[in-house]
Amino acid sequence: MKTSEFAADALPPLSAGAERGRGRRAPGALVRSLRTGAPVLPFLIYVFLGLGIPALVIVDLAFRTKAGQFTMANVHAITSGGQYLAGFETSLKLAFVASVIPGVLGTLLAYAISTSRHETLKRLVASASGVLANFGGVNLAFMFVATIGAGAGVVTSWLARVGFNPWDHGFNLYKLSGVALVYMYFQVPLMMLVVTPALHGLRPAWREAAENLGASTWYYWRYVGIPVILPSVIASMFLLFGFGFSAYATAEALTGGSIALTPIQIGAFLNGNVIAGQENVGYALGLGMIVLLLISVTGYAFLQRRSSRWLR
Repeated sequence: MKTSEFAADALPPLSAGAERGRGRRAPGALVRSLRTGAPVLPFLIYVFLGLGIPALVIVDLAFRTKAGQFTMANVHAITSGGQYLAGFETSLKLAFVASVIPGVLGTLLAYAISTSRHETLKRLVASASGVLANFGGVNLAFMFVATIGAGAGVVTSWLARVGFNPWDHGFNLYKLSGVALVYMYFQVPLMMLVVTPALHGLRPAWREAAENLGASTWYYWRYVGIPVILPSVIASMFLLFGFGFSAYATAEALTGGSIALTPIQIGAFLNGNVIAGQENVGYALGLGMIVLLLISVTGYAFLQRRSSRWLR
């Protein structure tokens, strides 16, 4: 007789009450799961109504003609070259610049603030970051035009008086580099907000243990600090990439639509500036944005889950 068979024979049979008790565990676990997920249900319904249904409509209309027939012409129009593909390329460049540079600056500033001993300064910076991260649109564009605009800008006038006018040296607020500069105004505070919890996850005991073992500051950051916070930093950059790619009002107010950006092109479709027969190309542009933003959000979620085991 095999050992497994002997063990099975040696065990006493379950009583009828035990059998019934074991059968009752499944419904009880189901009820507990429903109770746990019930508070989240209104939020899920809200997300589905506000984001899910519009996304499904965009996906459907991206493959339809104005008459409702299935077609691939809309997707072909945005991927075969021309102004729409150029809009995606320009938007990707802008999003990359507006995520990497603010990501590095925001991380350095957040670390400097998190290591400060002044609690009042920390609260002030956190409050200011929360406000500035949501400041954009026409107000932000007007502020930059009034500050460093050509000729009329206050700072531009001051610099011109001392003999250095940045506009005479290639600077242009209304070009792609100027839009990226304006985006950094709210991207850096946003980076500080999302990366600060990761910096707080660095245990002081790790630094002390490294110093006790004779490790220098460089070795601590090279083998402990940077590997721990790097996934969170890159995940936050993914989040900034999504914001930079999808921002519309600031770029539209600043440039008047002179730069080929995908959000501005979609805005042109919404305003009725449509070539006959291409009414649904705007939905195809929206589908492209959804795909890119899903990639960004997926990368953010994956890296955040990877870093969470160290930052609990």
